[in-house]
Amino acid sequence: MNCPLIRHESKDPNSPHKITVKCCEDLKNYSRHIDELIEKQTSKELKNNRLRLKTSIECARWLAFQACAFRGHDESLDSKNRGNFIELIKFTSTFNDKVASVVLENTLGNAKYTSPTIQKEILHILASNVRNAICEEIGDAKFCILVDEAWDESKKEQMAIILRFVDKEGFIKEFFFHVVLSHYNLHIENIRGQGYDGASNMRGKWNGLQALFLKDCPYAYYVHCIAHRLQLALVTASREVKDVHQFFDHLVNIINIVVGSSKHNDELQHAQAEQVENMIASNEIETGRGANQWYFATSWRTRWGSHFQSICSLIKMFDVTCKVINTISEEGANYKQHGNVEGAYQVLTSFEFILILHLMKEIMRITNVLFQALQQHSQDLLNAMHLVSTTKSIIQKLRDDGWEPLLDSVISFCEQHEIDISDMNTRYTKGQGRYRRQDEDLTMEHHFRIGIFTVAIDFQLQELKSRFCELTTELVILSSALNPKNAFRLFKIVDICNLVKKYYPQDFTVHEQELLKSQL
Repeated sequence: MNCPLIRHESKDPNSPHKITVKCCEDLKNYSRHIDELIEKQTSKELKNNRLRLKTSIECARWLAFQACAFRGHDESLDSKNRGNFIELIKFTSTFNDKVASVVLENTLGNAKYTSPTIQKEILHILASNVRNAICEEIGDAKFCILVDEAWDESKKEQMAIILRFVDKEGFIKEFFFHVVLSHYNLHIENIRGQGYDGASNMRGKWNGLQALFLKDCPYAYYVHCIAHRLQLALVTASREVKDVHQFFDHLVNIINIVVGSSKHNDELQHAQAEQVENMIASNEIETGRGANQWYFATSWRTRWGSHFQSICSLIKMFDVTCKVINTISEEGANYKQHGNVEGAYQVLTSFEFILILHLMKEIMRITNVLFQALQQHSQDLLNAMHLVSTTKSIIQKLRDDGWEPLLDSVISFCEQHEIDISDMNTRYTKGQGRYRRQDEDLTMEHHFRIGIFTVAIDFQLQELKSRFCELTTELVILSSALNPKNAFRLFKIVDICNLVKKYYPQDFTVHEQELLKSQL
């Protein structure tokens, strides 16, 4: 076939009417050459973009796995530390020339794949893949949901969702998850347990999350973390009594005054060293490696164990604490500081403060054994339930027979430290300053014994009975029969049959329940 000719006229200074004739085949070759150049350029840019994105993904995975922060305070080009994410990309590029040629400042255009939006999108995709894998593994099996809340570094409340289930091989697994279950085809009717923190919006009996789940699934029994429940029960109960609540406020204030600055803390340590030397010289205490190393523990609002440590520290270091507070009062920078410290000293050396100090030590000494047992990683639930019952009995015994021994120890402590002892037969005086008035019906003994001692212990017992209810306790005891530790040492056929019959009857047909005992 003859190739048609293309006539092209162009104006040229030298030849205004120059005519060029080209073959159409030449034009096709020229066009194909342009397409190859564009395709080659596009393929190279695509390859570079994939390498950039892969680098960002791997860096994000590493930081997420190590629970490291991504962003930096200053991510500008002049910053010496641009944050973990960008710095990790820079570090990776030092070992790979191909990566170095395409990341950060070597990127052509805006496709750097390092922006905060890209980082969040990568994390979101990774999290979705993990959650999908968990859902596939759970399938249609029964599972439990555990929820806890905590503050992050920015003081924002963050929620952690954990799914607990038994896999196909029979092993118990726990995975972090997401709060929306229906989105991942996890059915609420398959929940067989709930565990949350002490927040009312989680554990609330009527409108809490556990109550909402129970409406749709009656077998989603709520079992609170036993150790956390004990702490909340005791802290809450102690603050129900006005005088005890004020005691803890005064305790925190005294500790903050004494160890609130490095100067005051140094004075405390120096005074303590002098006291220890005097006691060793008079053979009041023994010497040895690690002995006599007393310190003030910080008292946290919801941590019962920290309160116990603070109280023990204050009793051991009472003299040196008074000495340091007196020194601070004399050297007060202003009237306000002087007044605050002087007020703390008056509270510290009052008979009521000393009595509550020893009372709370006795209560905490009893509950601390249970608290330490519940904090162990390897937990024997059956033993834990027995410890709860034993703790209730010992606290009840303290209520019935503990007043006289407590009063004797308080009086002895006051005599040792030259503190005025209240006359138990005088009338109790309410209020402060000009609002003080005597109550003709109450003596000081009645106020201390009934108003503080008995009421504080009764609130402890009430909270323990309320939080460790019979249903939860029985459920935990029966479930312990399934514990595989020590070759199923706690295995009991009767407990397993009762667990099925009383707590999960709809999970088994009548025929299966009849055969269960012989199968076990």
